[in-house]
Amino acid sequence: MVINNLSLQPGATRHTISVLVENRPGVLARVSSLFARRSFNIDSLSVSPTEREDISRITVTAMVEPAPLEQIIKQLNKLLHVLKIVELDPDNTVERELVLIKVAATEQNRSDILEIVNLFRVRVVDVHPQSLTIEATGAAGKIDALLGLLYPYGVLELVRSGSVAVNRGPRALSDKVAGSEINER
Repeated sequence: MVINNLSLQPGATRHTISVLVENRPGVLARVSSLFARRSFNIDSLSVSPTEREDISRITVTAMVEPAPLEQIIKQLNKLLHVLKIVELDPDNTVERELVLIKVAATEQNRSDILEIVNLFRVRVVDVHPQSLTIEATGAAGKIDALLGLLYPYGVLELVRSGSVAVNRGPRALSDKVAGSEINER
């Protein structure tokens, strides 16, 4: 387990970084190992294809101080197959994650759990006599608040996707990447 000493220091804050990479084997391992070598714990990691088949997007969230973050970004820029790196500004970003939560449900507490589901505008995706599986999408704060209310009922299983994020407005992160179909239109 990697211990993130910086998250214990007052200057460490949560940062979201978007990394565009060539869609090739081994790129994710090189990116994540860079964080591990510098003793930073990745809080959230999400990887997916983009609007272009040849490019994937890695979204990383971590608790880091600004100066070490700069060093990480500089080192990421040196990695093979890394095309572009952007630290996303939380005030100008749409950020969401998905969570599936399996909660213990009995006849006595099922209506209370369903009331929480309705309050948060999330969905029940599976019903079993002893459990409910809930799907929620939203900002990390919303997910955390939902979990806080569900834990007393007994969270049996939990899986979070990690954050995905894009800047607000019409510009795409891939706009300045060579061969971008957006630039060719």
